[in-house]
Amino acid sequence: MRSIGDTGISAPLYFMVSLAGFGCMNAVISARARIAAERAVGWNRQLRLTPLSTRNYFRTKVLTGYVMALSSLMLLYIAGSTLGVRLSAGHWLHMTVFILIGLIPFAVLGILLGHLLNVDSIGPSIGGITALFSILGGIWFPITSGVMHDLAQALPSYWLVQASHVGLGGNGWGTRGWIVDGLWTATLAVRAYRRDTGRA
Repeated sequence: MRSIGDTGISAPLYFMVSLAGFGCMNAVISARARIAAERAVGWNRQLRLTPLSTRNYFRTKVLTGYVMALSSLMLLYIAGSTLGVRLSAGHWLHMTVFILIGLIPFAVLGILLGHLLNVDSIGPSIGGITALFSILGGIWFPITSGVMHDLAQALPSYWLVQASHVGLGGNGWGTRGWIVDGLWTATLAVRAYRRDTGRA
């Protein structure tokens, strides 16, 4: 089976791992585009008249985004296996768990964008934002040194890449990755919560 350069890593494995981060990030953010449509028809106002709490509302939105991401991930795993990707059960599980954790800030970002943007602008905006995160986070090419590397390490997309690279023999991430993901998640969650409770 053909490998990437002299790495010994098979092409199907390399591309499966690369697409895992990108595909899941797009899936979990795009799933929240529906919020903009719900706002446009007044559905959010109707929800506020029900006993549904803001906390449960956010949980539901995050969970539905994860369903989309998991569907994409499973299809990608099936395609990779069909093309000859072979990993131990431990590697599959380790990679999947890290990817799901790495998606948390993007799930919250999707909710925030759904509250900030209208139906017409959310599609192009999500495309631009995910493309920017992908490039600066090193999804399409490795970023290993210099100013770009320092910038990449401050982005959740960089740590999502490290999560998917568990399939290539990586270890996920250390303390810095947890801190970056935690800060992004907390900051975006606060903004999303304020937008929702502010009836934006």
